[in-house]
Amino acid sequence: MTSADRLLRERTVWGLVERRAALTPDRPALYDEHRAQLSFAELRDRALRTAAYLHSLGIGPGSRVAWQLPTRISTALTMLALARLGAFQAPLIHLYREHELSVLLPAAKVDHFLVPGTWRGFDYVELAARSRTPVQPVVVGPEGLEAPVGELPPPPADPDEPRWAYATSGSSGAPKAATHSDSGLLTSAYGFTLHGRLGEQDDEVGAIPFPMGHVGGILYLSTMLIGGFPAVIVEAFDPATSTELFRRHRVTVAGGSPVFYQAILEQQRKSAEPVLPTLRLLKGGGAPLTATLYRVIRKELGVQVAHDYGMTEAPLMAVGDPADPDEVLAETDGRIIPGVQVRTIGADGLPTLPGAEGELQLLGMSVTQGYTDPALNAEAFTDDGWFRTGDLGRVGPAGHVTVTGRLKDLIIRNGENISPLELEEALQSHPEIAEVVVIGLPDAKRGERACAVVRLHDEGSTLTLDDVRDHLRATGLMTQKFPEQLEILPEIPRAGLGKAAKAELRARFSTTGADHSEQLLGERL
Repeated sequence: MTSADRLLRERTVWGLVERRAALTPDRPALYDEHRAQLSFAELRDRALRTAAYLHSLGIGPGSRVAWQLPTRISTALTMLALARLGAFQAPLIHLYREHELSVLLPAAKVDHFLVPGTWRGFDYVELAARSRTPVQPVVVGPEGLEAPVGELPPPPADPDEPRWAYATSGSSGAPKAATHSDSGLLTSAYGFTLHGRLGEQDDEVGAIPFPMGHVGGILYLSTMLIGGFPAVIVEAFDPATSTELFRRHRVTVAGGSPVFYQAILEQQRKSAEPVLPTLRLLKGGGAPLTATLYRVIRKELGVQVAHDYGMTEAPLMAVGDPADPDEVLAETDGRIIPGVQVRTIGADGLPTLPGAEGELQLLGMSVTQGYTDPALNAEAFTDDGWFRTGDLGRVGPAGHVTVTGRLKDLIIRNGENISPLELEEALQSHPEIAEVVVIGLPDAKRGERACAVVRLHDEGSTLTLDDVRDHLRATGLMTQKFPEQLEILPEIPRAGLGKAAKAELRARFSTTGADHSEQLLGERL
């Protein structure tokens, strides 16, 4: 039996729930930190009871429901229940506040809004009031909302109808929401399961340590249903307590984004024994994985890393195969999944030569059907229907994608292009730097200056800009690419699936550090 033969193929999310419950009803599906556990049959049955309760509120086919809920079993049940009812759902991550809600909720034209009440000391009902939410929020607590199953509308029949809207800040920081269909999301989930070789082992146990309101929430749930393996769901990821939970449930595959990889790595550095002895694979996306971090993880954790490439508008378009050689996994961001096409377009608007760098553009099932604000679509799509990712990259002969940077992130200093990703790769190998983000800031003399924002292993470190320059010089990087500014933070702010909130960092540091550039001017010229 091949790996593909083990995987279920369905075009609707609820159809997948029913198929998996019928095939392996007693196999575990979800665990949480409160020692709750559901089998696949229980997942289906409780989702039906949740659908019955939501239907009693008037939610059914065509209803437009936003929800801002933490990563809980009750949230998974709510998501699947809305899929069963054929509602249009707009998940929102818990970090969004008045600014985002005041834009996203009216754009999605929601008629119901589900919130957790007070969670981790924050009142989401009060947030809804401050945001002038047009509907009265309904509180969904840890136990969820369930009722006896009576007469429900038929499950949705059209797998291509847009029934999901996932929010993203994009590179500009302006909130917007991309729509998806069941079939599009399941295309991504199937490619993730197939190329990622998930569920091939009988003892496979996954993990969901990231916000369920991110598009990764429905993708991971769908992946579990496709591959037939359970996952540990974590309400709020904490490196120490969550790794203990993963160890208790013998997690074999985990991930989310490079920041998650780094958190596990730092936990391992505090222990003489393996912190996750059953772990075999780290997977994720949300931000590029540097080759340096890949090699450190392979050496210190002793597990495989198979990183993926995706975004809210196209949740997964390339998935890392853990069977690929190290040199491929270190230097690429996965292989193009079935149902997706990727092309590279040069600055002249024409396709590049094979293997050459260009803007990555996408076509296929997993690509968004458009934004909830139609005015945004003209800029997002080409005249022939391809989605503009805004990412620079290359496509190899075997379909492996390598992301080399962002069009909008490209720093143009004195007319010279500087890749933040290249600088991040070089700085990641500095022994004092735990994490680095490079951003371009406005500069009156040069157009832009490069700023390295870092988190250090030791908060008491006295790392200076000169130290950073010396390290870059030792790596062989040319002086013209050195950053003019260094900012040290205890934590890097996050947006979406753990990726750095670059728009927030630009706003924060644009008016500081301009004098740093003077000391490098003579050396560069």
